[in-house]
Amino acid sequence: MNILTEHVNTVAEHLLAVEQDRCLVAITGAPGCGKSTIASELARRLNAQGRKSTVVPMDGFHLDNAILEARGLRPRKGAPETFDAPGFVRMVEALKSGKEVFAPSFDRTRDIAIAGSVAVPASARFVIVEGNYLMFDEAPWRDLAPLWDVTVRLDVPMPELRARLIQRWLSLNYTRAVATQRAEGNDIPNAQRVIDKALPCDFTLNGEPGPR
Repeated sequence: MNILTEHVNTVAEHLLAVEQDRCLVAITGAPGCGKSTIASELARRLNAQGRKSTVVPMDGFHLDNAILEARGLRPRKGAPETFDAPGFVRMVEALKSGKEVFAPSFDRTRDIAIAGSVAVPASARFVIVEGNYLMFDEAPWRDLAPLWDVTVRLDVPMPELRARLIQRWLSLNYTRAVATQRAEGNDIPNAQRVIDKALPCDFTLNGEPGPR
C-alpha cells in the first residue's frame, strides 16, 4: 500500500462515520506537500461510497497580479498577505450554511484566478477545502479554525518540499536556475511560515503523497 492510499484510508475511514448533512474538511500544509492530490483522491473515494463530495481550492482567492503589483507584493505571491483572506473566510462561512456556493479556482499555467469555476451544490455532504493557510495562526486566517469539522495536516520534511517546489517551476518550462530562485526566494519562506504558525489539526499525516 502506497503512502497516498494510506493517507486517504485514514481520513476516509473517519469521514464515513460522520452523520451530519454538511461536513467541512480542511486539508492543509506547506506548499508542495500534496494537498490537492489527497483532496482529489479523498473526494473520489467518498463519491464512490455514495457520499457526495466537492473539492474547493484556497488558491482561487489569490489577489490579481495588478493588485499585487500596485502593492509591491508580486514577488511574494503565495504569501498570506497576497490572498483575499476576508473573502475566503466569508466563503467558508457560506459553505458552512449548507447552501449552494460558487467558488473560484486558480489556473497556475496562466497565473490567474477564475471566478465562479467551482460549484458546490447544496447536496454536497462533504466539502473538502485545500490550501496552505487553513489552520494558520495569523489574523484573519485563525478565524477559520472553528469553522472546520475535520482538519488534516500533511507534514513533509523541508528538503523534500524544496525539491518538489523547484520541480513545480521546472514543469512550467523555467530553467533550473530560475526555478530554484523562485522556490528559494518565495515558496520556501512561505512553507517555513506555514510550519512555524501551524495550528494543531485532528490528523497529522507524515510523508509525501505527491503533488498535482
